[in-house]
Amino acid sequence: MITLRKSQDRGLSNLGWLLSRFTFSFAEYHDPAFMGFRNLRVINEDIVQPGGGFGTHGHREMEIVSWVLSGSLRHQDSIGAGGVLVPGDAQHMSAGTGIRHAEYNGSDTTPVHFLQLWLLPKTPGIPPTYEQRHFPVAEEPNLLHLIASPDGRDNSLLWNADANLYATRVDPADKVEHALTHPHAWVQLARGSATVNGQDMAQGDGLALSDEIEVSIQAGPDGVEALIFELV
Repeated sequence: MITLRKSQDRGLSNLGWLLSRFTFSFAEYHDPAFMGFRNLRVINEDIVQPGGGFGTHGHREMEIVSWVLSGSLRHQDSIGAGGVLVPGDAQHMSAGTGIRHAEYNGSDTTPVHFLQLWLLPKTPGIPPTYEQRHFPVAEEPNLLHLIASPDGRDNSLLWNADANLYATRVDPADKVEHALTHPHAWVQLARGSATVNGQDMAQGDGLALSDEIEVSIQAGPDGVEALIFELV
């Protein structure tokens, strides 16, 4: 079973300093048909203007990954972790029993464009943790890079979720194929265009897959950057 979620059908919020598109219901945006997919709850595409950001706020019992597409993102949290993320960097927080953090545009001149990804935890009540790592997705195209996993294998981020998260950049007209190890998957196009399992997709589109044996990404004329979630 395949369900296409078109970019233009996502929720929209424009606060001036922040432009957000919501794949699933979030904050004031509510769509009963898109409350999440399996244990995947949030895919927000955010563009934060210079000087803007999310002030200190709290999270509990959620696995959160930020994936930077352009610009830089500055992080600070209540467990003493902090850093600046640039394209190819991913940060992961296990919010666990509770964490407070702030995220701001790391530049005074350039917007930051990134994806917020939230999943339900596998085990509740764990202490909060933070981790940040660079992945050579741009430097090594036409490969799948494991970004996060339940066991931290292949130098991926270790998260408390029954899911694997991959990222890939595929050159124009090239193809990447991946045999799925979970019964469900979600493919999110971060930029570019592609044909995924026979579905034509554009930037911002998402694709829910159930009972498919593989993900096949055929890049469009400008190439594509995509995230793949394997989900239970």
